[in-house]
Amino acid sequence: MSERAVLEVIALDPQDAIAAQAGGADRLELVTDMAADGLTPSRETFGRIREAVDVPLRVMLRVADGFAAGDIDVLVARARELRAEGAREFVLGFLDEAGNPDLVAVERLVAELDGCVWTFHRAIDRAADRDSARKQLADLPGLDTYLTAGAAGGVDEGLSTLLTEAARQGDPGYEARILVGGGLRLEHVPALRAGGVTGFHIGGAARPGGWAAPVDADAVREWRAALDG
Repeated sequence: MSERAVLEVIALDPQDAIAAQAGGADRLELVTDMAADGLTPSRETFGRIREAVDVPLRVMLRVADGFAAGDIDVLVARARELRAEGAREFVLGFLDEAGNPDLVAVERLVAELDGCVWTFHRAIDRAADRDSARKQLADLPGLDTYLTAGAAGGVDEGLSTLLTEAARQGDPGYEARILVGGGLRLEHVPALRAGGVTGFHIGGAARPGGWAAPVDADAVREWRAALDG
């Protein structure tokens, strides 16, 4: 439990980003439209946030609600625009109708990223077979993180799965960091840290006033203290 935990916070705009960094966030996930669970922000929004903070930024690549890729040409074009603006870290994840990783879409987008690091997001929690999905994705360049709650229903439902997967870190298909998010609460932290989890992702928990309110630096600071404690 000695490794310092990574705290990633969802940011929608520069105000969120500044507050998250002030509270101790190590990294930000940049999205827009949380009514659709987070879509790709504009190139302009990325640029403004990049000017406002100096922590790493992971940018969502997702153009529609759900876990289908949708128009891959649009996704590739957005990735190209964001890379031209300076983005070097991304978040993505798509499933086919059978619940398997959509390797056609993922591989095409990863090729456009050309070595940038990326997170496979909570599509893993909707996969038909988590272990198989991990092994199918394992050799893709740049994959260094899975954002997961362990189950579609959130961390309460998926805690045992998260601990099992954390115990397998380093096995084939389990090399990427586990970044826990989705119904994550402070009360989950002790068990997850004791189980070897080193990545934590918060969105609503950083906004006591709800999604219509900005990130609260004190809320982020409380999480930073819990992870460091």
